[in-house]
Amino acid sequence: MARRPQAAPPAKKDGPRINSDIRVPRVLLIDEHGEKQGIMPTDAALEAAQEAGLDLVEVSPNTDPPVCKILDYGKLKYQEQKKKTEARKKQRTAQVKEIKMRPNIDVHDYEVKTKAMHRFFEEGDKVKVTIRFRGREMAHQDRGMTLLQRVKEDFDEVAKVEFEPKLEGRQMIMVMAPR
Repeated sequence: MARRPQAAPPAKKDGPRINSDIRVPRVLLIDEHGEKQGIMPTDAALEAAQEAGLDLVEVSPNTDPPVCKILDYGKLKYQEQKKKTEARKKQRTAQVKEIKMRPNIDVHDYEVKTKAMHRFFEEGDKVKVTIRFRGREMAHQDRGMTLLQRVKEDFDEVAKVEFEPKLEGRQMIMVMAPR
């Protein structure tokens, strides 16, 4: 037995209702100059919008009666799209950058690592400080903890500790975030 294809559900429009889509008997009308015209039948409001050469847009559908405004719908959509792209540009997710050290790191190497960490904090990123222990270094975990305490003190004014130093297997980890 052959099955008949089902009709697709009607396309759901996003955004406000405009012109003939507004099916309420009365609306509160605001004209193209932003002045309140009062409550009137929807047909009269549609005529006023057509005379102005613009669209009737339902601005606030949940009020009684709904508020409709006479404006250029294409222009409204364009401005909303522009706002969304601006908001997307300003949005930035903080990344977690990792700095790896060894328990007996040299002074100059430590300075190079801290310079990189300063740069990461200025860019608004979080920093994961990892100290890796190899071989017999596991017997001197206190050196690793001392090093992480030193890092914590050096960055006290620019960053806060988000994840306290903790030993995971053969490495000690601490996460810091910019203040």
